[in-house]
Parts: sequence; structure tokens; C-alpha cells
Amino acid sequence: MPEPAQESERAGAVLPLGVAEVTGPSMVPTLRHGDRLLVHYGARLRIGDVVVLRHPFQQDLLVVKRVAERRDGGWWVLADNAYAGGDSTDYGTVPDELVLGKVRFRYRPRPGGQRSPFAVARWAFSAARPVFCDRSASRRLRAR
Repeated sequence: MPEPAQESERAGAVLPLGVAEVTGPSMVPTLRHGDRLLVHYGARLRIGDVVVLRHPFQQDLLVVKRVAERRDGGWWVLADNAYAGGDSTDYGTVPDELVLGKVRFRYRPRPGGQRSPFAVARWAFSAARPVFCDRSASRRLRAR
């Protein structure tokens, strides 16, 4: 199942921020395998936000999904990659207590072997980006 590999637990953190690493293709093109995420724990959620949550059936597994809508009992979350699966269409509504936080920022580590100035500049320009609430993607996902 694609998703973040690690998290910083809220209990030990002074700030409500943590880091997660993405594994798998479920959030392509927004997030890619290997991306690092800055997660804001306890942040207020809106439709279209990218969130880190505990899988409802396997709570030791963390997943990254986009909030599609609010429903009775929690949030309906969907993957940006329609072919990857592993979202609310498989496990239903996610209760509030399983949603850990909102993704604020993503960082792509530098691939090995990039030595030319052009390749390094291209990486530097695209490596770090904020992750915004994308309502157009959310509408597209609800239509599936």
C-alpha cells in the first residue's frame, strides 16, 4: 500500500509539525515516491487539503490522501492517482481521530548523479514547494 514511511509523533513535539516520507504512487502528480512532507498536526481541514492519516483498518500504516468531502462520521478522502486506489472508495469514511494533520510543504530530495549546473538548477527550482488546497483536483476526484 503506497504511503508515508515515517512520522514524528505529536506527543514528543514542541511545535505541531512533523515530517513524513512518501512511498508509492497514490498521490501522483501532486506527490511522488521519495518526497518528504512537512505535516501540520491538528490543522483545520478544508475540502481539497492533502492530509496524513492512519489507515482505518491498519492503524500502524500512515497514508496521504486528499480530502474530498465531509460526511457523517468523518472525512471522505481520495487519491490523486485514480489508478492507485487505497482511499475512501475502499475503506469508507475516515473518522476525525485518524486524521493526523495537513500537509503544508513538500521537498524532493536531489537525485544522485546530477552534476551539470543545468540539472542542479532545475532540481533547486522544483525541489521545495508548498502544498496548497487544490479545489479543481478535489472536484475531479469526486466525479470518479
